[in-house]
Amino acid sequence: MRIILFFDLPSVTKKDIREYTKFVKLLKKIGFVRMQESVFTKLALNQSNVNSTMIELKKNLPMDGIVSVLTLTEVQFSSIEHLIGEIKTDVITSEEKVIQL
Repeated sequence: MRIILFFDLPSVTKKDIREYTKFVKLLKKIGFVRMQESVFTKLALNQSNVNSTMIELKKNLPMDGIVSVLTLTEVQFSSIEHLIGEIKTDVITSEEKVIQL
């Protein structure tokens, strides 16, 4: 399964920028990888892993802005079509299982 997180956070004041930076650092800490500027993805082994990630996210949401989450199967995720631009990410888009040592 894949968790895709989309967000739009304000970045007007220094406080806004600190909140943004803190949130992005949290996402990276709990295993999310950036797909686009405000789109992150995380590999989840099962629904239990999705649930624990959601709990962690809900505990650490920024004060303002919009944060949305979508959960997909690996088959659905691998069917994403990139219409323009070169992919510059560490996201694995195949259905093959990966073990990182």
